[in-house]
Amino acid sequence: MIFELECYLRFSGTIADKEEFISDLLSEADDDLLKRGVPHGMEGGASIDYVEFHEDNIKLKLISDRYVRAHDAVLRLKKMLSQNMGKEFHIGVRGVEIGSYVVEFKCDHEPMEDIDLPFTNDIEFKGDICILNVGELSHEQLANNYVDRMINRVKEKVNAQHYEGKKEQWNLIWRSQQKKMVWDKDPTEEMEKRGWLMKGPTKGKWFYRPEAAKILRTMERIAIEEVLKPSGFQEIIESMMVPFDVWIDTGHMEGVPNEMYYVSEPVTRDPEEWERFIDHVKIAKEVPMDLFKELVSEPKSGICYAQCPVVYWSLRNQTIADDSLPLLVYDKTSPSARYESGGRHGIERVDEFHRIEPVYIGTKDQLMKLKEDMIDRYKHVFEDILELEWRMAEVEPFYLQQSGGGTAEEGTEEGTVDFEAYLPYRGDREESEWLEFQNLSIFRKYTKAFNIKSQTKELYSGCSGIGLERWTAAFLAQKGLEPSKWPKGFKERYGEPPKGLKLL
Repeated sequence: MIFELECYLRFSGTIADKEEFISDLLSEADDDLLKRGVPHGMEGGASIDYVEFHEDNIKLKLISDRYVRAHDAVLRLKKMLSQNMGKEFHIGVRGVEIGSYVVEFKCDHEPMEDIDLPFTNDIEFKGDICILNVGELSHEQLANNYVDRMINRVKEKVNAQHYEGKKEQWNLIWRSQQKKMVWDKDPTEEMEKRGWLMKGPTKGKWFYRPEAAKILRTMERIAIEEVLKPSGFQEIIESMMVPFDVWIDTGHMEGVPNEMYYVSEPVTRDPEEWERFIDHVKIAKEVPMDLFKELVSEPKSGICYAQCPVVYWSLRNQTIADDSLPLLVYDKTSPSARYESGGRHGIERVDEFHRIEPVYIGTKDQLMKLKEDMIDRYKHVFEDILELEWRMAEVEPFYLQQSGGGTAEEGTEEGTVDFEAYLPYRGDREESEWLEFQNLSIFRKYTKAFNIKSQTKELYSGCSGIGLERWTAAFLAQKGLEPSKWPKGFKERYGEPPKGLKLL
């Protein structure tokens, strides 16, 4: 990596008669301060290529490598000059202004198409070598690692071009025996025909009438009574609104911003401010969008995408007592919203769904033990109660492979296990796509992101979202809609079918 930075250091007073003093300081820094961080016995670091003196500023050119990056080097110089000039002449350095900044670095691949980024003047490639021309950045932006993130983002974008269309890493670890299928019909379509459910008032949502609602609630009770309570989980209730800063810390805002629903608040609650809007609605029986946009604020939060981020937020900068570990909690109150666009299908791929989210935080050994316990309990439910044909696979989704947003570390047992069910209406077992209806993940990322600590040991965390619609879709796709054909274990927990609604 090569960094070439031309910049100005602006002082709070004239430096016309202080050139020799400043030159001596810069010479000392060039030999010592700008080399700190270079491994012992190695050559490198940052160096001052030239200096120009002006009335109240100096122009510098810094050349550096990966050990001491030029933007870090100039911040070191700013601090050093401020301390020494302030002590000697009561003059400080007001700020750093970039003249030009070019960074040259190697990517894993040659890009297949142009790369574009904010905060840049130009991005050029020579094979797999990127020449990044950084735009104007403030002192704060330099200090907050914008340049390092820009380099990482270029590499991510190049990698994404080469991995686009590739499937996630998938490794089968267990498969149940084949089960006899009751039918080969799509359960959502059949429930619609029977009036058990209907499409919701907006796209990607469903209205569950008593027959379908009772199946979902039975799944919820099975999950809580057979998996979560025996494992020691306690219930919590959380908000369904998630502020942007929480999603930034978890990585959702950079990973899936195109899939989230956003929330706008009213600018005011004053009825007089809303009177014209109300008049229009009463007369035209429609929402005047031009007026509406003036009366609501820009979004600063969104609807729950997954429940775990708010759990981590609730523990930000906290130290959990060792005797409270592992911390095991679950939320079942917040519906999740995900914009699926053209990918919607049935009740298993929707914009709004209902799930239980168990979240666990503990030491690595504690969570590995919990993982095995939960897998055994899930296996009991899927084998003995629902009697599904299903399988388990270790996975690493593509977006995590390329973003670094929570992948397992090599040589550890971190990562994600997917539970997949065969859907006979999709076709042959070996050729058709199975439904991922459950997963279980363990990562170290979130305890670090939210600075969650224990008294003595490093903490890991994870979650295992239990989607009620997914469980129901997998079950009904294999077992049909006739309760008489359902497995005994499920029928006992389901009880008598509801009367339902008679519509004329």
